[in-house]
Parts: sequence; structure tokens; C-alpha cells
Amino acid sequence: MRNKQDIMHEEKHFTASDLIRDIVIGMSDGLTVPFALAAGLSGTVDTTTLILTAGGAEIAAGSIAMGLGGYLAARTDAEHYESELKREQLEIIEVPEKEEEEVAEIFREYYLEEDQIQSIVATMRKHPDKWVDLMMKFELGLEKPDASRARNSAITIATSYIVGGLIPLLPYFFMASPSSGLEVSVIITLIALFIFGYIKGKFTGTSPWKSAFQTCIVGGLAAAVAFGLARLIS
Repeated sequence: MRNKQDIMHEEKHFTASDLIRDIVIGMSDGLTVPFALAAGLSGTVDTTTLILTAGGAEIAAGSIAMGLGGYLAARTDAEHYESELKREQLEIIEVPEKEEEEVAEIFREYYLEEDQIQSIVATMRKHPDKWVDLMMKFELGLEKPDASRARNSAITIATSYIVGGLIPLLPYFFMASPSSGLEVSVIITLIALFIFGYIKGKFTGTSPWKSAFQTCIVGGLAAAVAFGLARLIS
């Protein structure tokens, strides 16, 4: 049975940083890039059909490109981890004295007594796998990546991009006038950015309101710049 102290000291740590990062990457680009494209076209065409066609094509291409980028980034992290793991395993065999000193240096930074450090070093010698694991985490700052990280990252980023990209295009499905669609698109995109920022703040442990305003301002500025460039080019 848990006592009162355990309940009061229940720790709440955020453990889905990779997932949230992927959602943020996909949603932020999805909300701004299709909006900029639609906004730029709104001033040059007379029908929303072309805007929806171009917007749909951009969402499809963008989600594939972003998802592929997430996949390759995660694969690169996994390959880097495996490369460093093999190097550490080899060094423990070939230059154990050097690796032992590196272990000692790690724990000296935590002000442990020398006899305690030597005890830890001796324990590491008996458990090579744990020794390598310690060096990967404390010397290199690397955690073993999830085997499904690359696939999950690609799916999450691509899906988030699609969801984000559909939001600024929604008004054009129901309005015949591109200018009217643009007005509503601006409003709902800013609202979506605000809500997205608030939820992001809730999950990451920062102030939800601060995150909401920051996301709205940054996303709005990015969309405004992209809109201006699109209008200038068109």
C-alpha cells in the first residue's frame, strides 16, 4: 500500500519527447506552407478549384518529403549509435586502462571519494556490457534508439503535416471566392496555431499560454513572410 508521502511525491516526467518533436515538426510546417501557397494563389486566380488542387498536391509532396526526412534522420541516429557502440566495445578490449580512467573521470565530476570510484571501476571490469552502456550514456551522451523509431517518426511527421496542411485549405472547400476563403483561412490558421501551441505547452511542461502565444506569433510571422514572397513572385 502506498503511504501519504509516496502519493505526495509522485513524480511526473515527460517521456514522449520524440513523439512531440515529430508532431511539432509536421504540424508547424503543415500549417504554414500550404497556407502560404493558398494565400499567394488567392490573389492571382478567380476560382478555389486551382487553389485546392495545388494545395492538395503540395500537402502530398510535402508530407512525403517531411516523412522521408524524419525517417533518414532517425536512421542516421541509429547508425551513429551502432558505430559508437562498436568503437566503445573495441576500446574496452584494446585499451582498458584508458577506459577505466575515463570512468573514474566521470564520477570525479560528482565528487565521489577515490575509494568509491575505484570500487565502481572494479565492478565495471566484471560487467563489460554495463561498462559499455555507462560509457555510451555518460561519456558520449547517447541513448539506444528505439528499433521502430525511424518508421514511427516518418509516419508521425507525415500525418501531422497532412492534418496541419488541411486546416488552412478548409475554407476553400466551402467558398467560391478565393479572397473570402483567404480571410477565413487566416483566422482559422491562427486559431489552430494558438491551440496547437497551448497543447504543446501542456505536454512539454512549459507554460501553455506562453507556448500558445509564441507558436501563434512565430507561425503567423512565418506564414506572413511566406505569403509576401508568394505574392511577390506571382
